[in-house]
Amino acid sequence: MAGCVGGAIGYFLFMWIARQGFYALALPGSLIGIGAGAVTGRRSVVLAAVCGFAALALGLFTEWRFEPFAADKSLGYFVGHIFSLQPITLLMVGVGVVVASYLGLGRNAPVSQIREEP
Repeated sequence: MAGCVGGAIGYFLFMWIARQGFYALALPGSLIGIGAGAVTGRRSVVLAAVCGFAALALGLFTEWRFEPFAADKSLGYFVGHIFSLQPITLLMVGVGVVVASYLGLGRNAPVSQIREEP
C-alpha cells in the first residue's frame, strides 16, 4: 500500500517538475521503492521484484501520459514502440526500476532485535 502511495506521489511530482522544465522520470519508480521499503521490517526478494515491475509499468505509463507519440496517442501504440523512445527516457525508467528494486528489498532487522538461540 505504501508503495502505491509513493508511486502516486512520484507521478504527480514528475508532472509538476516537468512543467518546470526538468525531466525526473526516475522519480515515480523510485518512490514506489521508498514507500514499500520504508514499511517492510525484513528483506524480501519478492517485494523487490514486485517493486521493480511496478516501477517499470509506472515509468512507462508516466512517459506515455507526459509525451505520447505524435503518430498515435494510444497506449497500445506506445507499448508497441517502446524501443523508439529516446535513450535517456529508457535510461531514466531503468534507473527508477533499479532504485525501486533496491529500496523495495527492505532492510535487515537491527542487531538488537535478533535473538540468539540457546
